[in-house]
Amino acid sequence: MIRPMSVRARPRQFDLIAFDWDGTLFDSTALITHSIQQAVQDVGGARPSDQAAAYVIGMALTPALAHAAPDVPPEQYPQLAERYRHHYLARQHDINLFEGVLPMLAELKERHHWLTVATGKSRRGLNDVLASRQLHGVFDGSRTADETAGKPDPRMLLELMREFGAEPERTLMIGDTTHDLQMARNAGCASVGVSYGAHPSDDFAALAPRFVAHSVPELHGWLARHA
Repeated sequence: MIRPMSVRARPRQFDLIAFDWDGTLFDSTALITHSIQQAVQDVGGARPSDQAAAYVIGMALTPALAHAAPDVPPEQYPQLAERYRHHYLARQHDINLFEGVLPMLAELKERHHWLTVATGKSRRGLNDVLASRQLHGVFDGSRTADETAGKPDPRMLLELMREFGAEPERTLMIGDTTHDLQMARNAGCASVGVSYGAHPSDDFAALAPRFVAHSVPELHGWLARHA
């Protein structure tokens, strides 16, 4: 049973900070976009545009691929997913965390925030990338789409809040897509958007994030002042 933070240790505004993974902490947007496009072509579908392929980043894999490939019949979705994994895994070790992410996370840990991940990746996919970059000790918890529900369903955040005893008003979701920000609204949480990932930041305004960061250093600075 996780004990609540002491009053002395409570951070300024947020106890629990949930990060999206791809495009927020991990510089994987271009690879995911390309892998989706290649997978759709492999099964005979029309290659989606960069914008269409990037739009589905953050969603659970099968709904994401179905949305990106409307001309591919449902019976081919398993093959489509297999081809996506093939292309992604072939180059996953070529990408890494955005520069500045590790110092930002270390400072947040020192301030006694609970740090978590809420991602559209599978549990296996998240565990693999955390292990390969020796990040297991950084995060206090995580939820993936295949063990909960895909974004913007709020289940990931609701489960994390329940696990840590965090209140919605003291929980912050940080992500690079409208799916992340909508999930935060659905869970009653605050959000921060980042513009360097999958979705254009012009789409964020309707979802009322507290802030939109255009770089990791800008995100780090906002969190240091306001989180």
